[in-house]
Amino acid sequence: MCIVIYSLTCRSFLTPYVNTNGTAQYYGRFNQGVVTINLVDIALSSGGDVNTFWTIFDERTELCHKALRLRHKRLEGTVSDVAPILYQDGAFARLKKGEKIDDLLHNGYSTISLGYAGLYECVKYMTGKSHTDNDKGTAFGLEVMQKLNDKCTEWKIAENIDYSLYGSPIESTTYKFAKCLKKRFGIIDEITDRDYITNSYHVPVFEKIDPFTKLDLESQFQKLSPGGAISYVECADLTKNTKVVLEVVKFIYDHIMYAELNTKSDYCQQCGYDGEIKIIDENGELIWECPNCGNRNKDTMNVTRRTCGYIGTNFWNQGRTEEIKERYVHVDDHESEV
Repeated sequence: MCIVIYSLTCRSFLTPYVNTNGTAQYYGRFNQGVVTINLVDIALSSGGDVNTFWTIFDERTELCHKALRLRHKRLEGTVSDVAPILYQDGAFARLKKGEKIDDLLHNGYSTISLGYAGLYECVKYMTGKSHTDNDKGTAFGLEVMQKLNDKCTEWKIAENIDYSLYGSPIESTTYKFAKCLKKRFGIIDEITDRDYITNSYHVPVFEKIDPFTKLDLESQFQKLSPGGAISYVECADLTKNTKVVLEVVKFIYDHIMYAELNTKSDYCQQCGYDGEIKIIDENGELIWECPNCGNRNKDTMNVTRRTCGYIGTNFWNQGRTEEIKERYVHVDDHESEV
């Protein structure tokens, strides 16, 4: 079993808060941190029995709750002097020197998040279906999400701390969780047979699905992630097939709270190739290679992919690299009619 604690990224949302003046406030607020639950581990630990699943679910969410409480307690008693820009100069608040930040930790001014990962694998193991099937897979996935929200609400009411459900990015944790699962349960087809698990509620990256269907389905799950979530559409080249790209942007605006378009912008410094740098599998090791000159030197190539919400140049662990390699392109680079 793995539970991971980490700070937040760009996908974090702040739940509504009304200040003492009776007006909604979003600026100057913050999140106290995240603890992420491995939903795949719960499913596999249950052996596929639904009643056992919910029993373990209660145990694991309470373990996450305890971890979140420890994080919260660690912040209590902190004085504003430890971070003047945040607590004294207005980034979070304008407290006096020596004043404790405790009031900012309660009453909804700041949030603290229960993260989740691997909804697809969890649902697949428990129902035999993907959560994209619009039948029992989707229904079970939404039930899991709702019960996670119910836990946050229960804790919030009891403690006056704003717990919220958060779609964890697990950019490096995806590999860590996958290794833990293989060690505990072995290789299980379509569940633990990859070196990564699926991010939050996402449609698995390898599933062949059009962007509109994907976004429409994921919007149901995103509504149940009030602490933060993001959806992606994988594009071959944003400068081509512009009609479809524009239609996807319009669809995002009308149907889902937060989504982004992924694209590739690579460059080989040895030969000047500016197309997509490929990932090849060589005896189980994934290697970046220029398809034009065969360059494999990471120091002489620029590879740009979106991970953790940001498009940047980096090289990733084997789990994340496998996930990148398997990403299905939802919008290709051929002009087509919408």
